[in-house]
Amino acid sequence: MTETTTTWVEGAAGSLFDLDNLPYGVFSLRDREGGGDDPRVGVRIGDHVLDLAPVAQIGDPASALAAAWRTPSLNAFMAMGPEQWAIAREWIVEVLGHDVHEARTAPHVHPLTAVELHLPIDVGDYVDFYASEHHASNVGRIFRPDQEPLLPNWKHLPVGYHGRSGTIVASDTDIVRPCGQRKAPTEDTPTYGPSRRLDIEAELGFVVGTPTRLGERVSTADFAAHTFGVVGLNDWSARDVQAWEYVPLGPFLGKSFATSISHWVTPLAALDAAWTDLPGQDPEPLDYLRVDGPAGLDITVEVVLDGEVVSRPPYAAMYWSPAQMLAHTTVNGATVRTGDLWASGTISGPDADQRGSLLELSWGGKEPFTAGGRERTFLEDGDEVTLRYTAPGTSGRRIALGEVTGRIVPAR
Repeated sequence: MTETTTTWVEGAAGSLFDLDNLPYGVFSLRDREGGGDDPRVGVRIGDHVLDLAPVAQIGDPASALAAAWRTPSLNAFMAMGPEQWAIAREWIVEVLGHDVHEARTAPHVHPLTAVELHLPIDVGDYVDFYASEHHASNVGRIFRPDQEPLLPNWKHLPVGYHGRSGTIVASDTDIVRPCGQRKAPTEDTPTYGPSRRLDIEAELGFVVGTPTRLGERVSTADFAAHTFGVVGLNDWSARDVQAWEYVPLGPFLGKSFATSISHWVTPLAALDAAWTDLPGQDPEPLDYLRVDGPAGLDITVEVVLDGEVVSRPPYAAMYWSPAQMLAHTTVNGATVRTGDLWASGTISGPDADQRGSLLELSWGGKEPFTAGGRERTFLEDGDEVTLRYTAPGTSGRRIALGEVTGRIVPAR
């Protein structure tokens, strides 16, 4: 990357979205004269968005990058592969970090208040994992109090399930309370109606850039060759529906109604300083799951319920790494495609104030926690939840990942 110390974009230098961050998103301008504005790819710098395609065309009218950035998702750009991702990042740092480019670039830099943000990727397949030992142990103790909290396979492979990509939505999309079958332990038969135990799951999502062929496997060492970047992710969960349906085949309607992701995709290059050692894996994983060097990420999450921080889960505490999750996804020869998304599962730490779900914070609804000056268990209509993420940046300061917000509206 080009060495530079500052950016000419007003207010961006020293912010959480400085030159060492530069997440990608899809935007359109508001209030355009003569009609709507086409969504296209931009990069965030401070509280502004750089419209990439017209700036790239200034130096190269036939630019392949410009053509990819004129499309309404990141997929065309992500499919170009790691070499082009690196070239693009170096070029963006150059044009935003040196005053000589300001005059011709500034007309294409727009304040966030002037743009509408969209879902950044066309999502292909979606897989959700269960990679936190603390979360899995807590859930096991809540749902199976008379059994071992972890099932026998849990420390041998990253447990996951295939989700529903068609209900992945962008941050700020309202979440309609889902309906379904639910049966409380005190009830003799199931009933149908709105979920009574609606929950969040604070997670990270990882986005596939480079696809594979059927039968091809991705090794843990090739994680960065296939992974474009990271999004904030909230896996909304109807716990009562989930508890009734999940045996023997796992989550279905309790999870598939909505999953929210951030507007911004943070490229892996921005997280170079965030890699850290895993907390320790015992027993040692099978060969295809072994990793060399730091494989975890030092990312801190804040769970904000109606304006109050109720939890701070640490991603560094996760048992299974993102490279191991991708390797396990493909070890049977299953393909990954550009735009595929896999999620970490709920991020929870060892302490009570590090739990990434309301299920854990309220211990299954039996131990209410306090938020907004009153006792809470599960989500109520009108609640707004925001997940915020920060990580060490390559400049020595912290950077922010895209936050995720959703508001609960009544069942229909």
